[in-house]
Amino acid sequence: MKREMIIVLDFGGQYNQLIARRVRECDVYAEVHPYTMSLEKIKEMNPKGIIFTGGPNSVYGEDSPRCGAEIFELGIPILGICYGSQLMSYLLGGTVETAPVSEYGKTEVDIDNTSVIFEGVSEKTICWMSHTDYISKAPEGFKITATTPVCPVAAMELPEKKLYSVQFHPEVMHTQEGMKMLSNFVYKVCACQGSWKMDSFVESTIQEIRGKIGDGKVLCALSGGVDSSVAAVMLAKAVGKQLTCVFVDHGLLRKNEGDEVESVFGPEGTYDLNFIRVNAQDRFYAKLKGVTEPEEKRKIIGEEFIRVFEEEAKKIGTVDFLVQGTIYPDVIESGLGKSATIKSHHNVGGLPDYVDFKEIVEPLRMLFKDEVRKAGRELGIPEYLVSRQPFPGPGLGVRIIGEVTAEKVRIVQEADAIYREEVAKAGCDKDLGQYFAALTNMRSVGVMGDERTYDYAIALRAVLTSDFMTAEAAELPWAVLNKATNRIVNEVKGVNRVLYDCTGKPPATIEFE
Repeated sequence: MKREMIIVLDFGGQYNQLIARRVRECDVYAEVHPYTMSLEKIKEMNPKGIIFTGGPNSVYGEDSPRCGAEIFELGIPILGICYGSQLMSYLLGGTVETAPVSEYGKTEVDIDNTSVIFEGVSEKTICWMSHTDYISKAPEGFKITATTPVCPVAAMELPEKKLYSVQFHPEVMHTQEGMKMLSNFVYKVCACQGSWKMDSFVESTIQEIRGKIGDGKVLCALSGGVDSSVAAVMLAKAVGKQLTCVFVDHGLLRKNEGDEVESVFGPEGTYDLNFIRVNAQDRFYAKLKGVTEPEEKRKIIGEEFIRVFEEEAKKIGTVDFLVQGTIYPDVIESGLGKSATIKSHHNVGGLPDYVDFKEIVEPLRMLFKDEVRKAGRELGIPEYLVSRQPFPGPGLGVRIIGEVTAEKVRIVQEADAIYREEVAKAGCDKDLGQYFAALTNMRSVGVMGDERTYDYAIALRAVLTSDFMTAEAAELPWAVLNKATNRIVNEVKGVNRVLYDCTGKPPATIEFE
């Protein structure tokens, strides 16, 4: 599908996905690419604009990530953010050095709203700063458009070359008028029309799938989660009975979840699909025996998934394509160019080197979670499925710290079911992005029935998020936490302590591993 595009060049910043997500909120398509992307490739993609992300390095460091200054001669509008702002200054002759005073957190910024970027923005506005270096002198010809008491160049621009930069992060929620700034860049500087619409994406993707698959047979890795469910229905609309959905119950699902998935997608379910359920609990437990390292667990689960699918494909006959519900955050978090790998997703970085299919089809690969939900609604998938809680592909394997055993799975399944029941009963679930129980590897002394116990601690987690790239811990009512805690320690054998996780993302991830 031909579409206008903004390229986000990643210099190692923690908010790289979020920048792209915010641009898409403006109805303009955006992709994240490594800073090493060649000028030829950029020209070939013909973007309407480019955004440089932040990053942890100093631009004057020997090993700092840099692109060539030639990028500024392409005539493409560029917005530098944080490190990206400093890099623009450094490459064009400005001065970047260690700031006398670092700025971190919410900061009042003085704005020159005659700048097109700040059109409609308050003269004093709260922005999110996160830097130890600063631009002490802007490059020749640049106009300074924002300052703080300790940051002489909080924003600068060279409008005749369509170059703009901000020291703060407009993409995070803490920058109160950040969306207005990004929208100004996208529409007033890049002259985008806002043609990125979900209905056209769904329609064009179904057409592309039909063209790619032809009369071939397709196997869909169906977990029952939002992503794989949307992928399955999209494929069913594209190729009908050429599709077989294989649901692997790896023994790491939530309580009763295997039966719930089968009730929706199985023979008696809503959709007319070829559906196969594979009960592979013992097989996965055996593979995970003795394994404690999170990345190793993810890779083992990812490879075993593929091996099960390959075996099922052979039973069906010649199957050319494997469909997965991979989404964009999975791709980026699994490592993008020289960007850090946060965690290997079982369906991306966790895939084995050899996969016995002609091709892997990932129709949702470039979508964020809320965009997947929109696609699901466009496909007519019931709301209770579209809005269901996200669940990681490796399942409870990444909510059990340390070795995975059948007994630990039982403990976390029961604790999670109680917690979810109490949260829903109190009506707190409506606003939560995600909530669940995890099993820590910590055992501690307790006293129950006048006797000493030495059992596990359960950690409860609930976060507020719109995009699953950043999140804040939810302040659940104490009465709800108290009720869940009492039930868990009384009803779940092997648990004598319950903790609540108050950490946001970043610095933590939403899942525990």
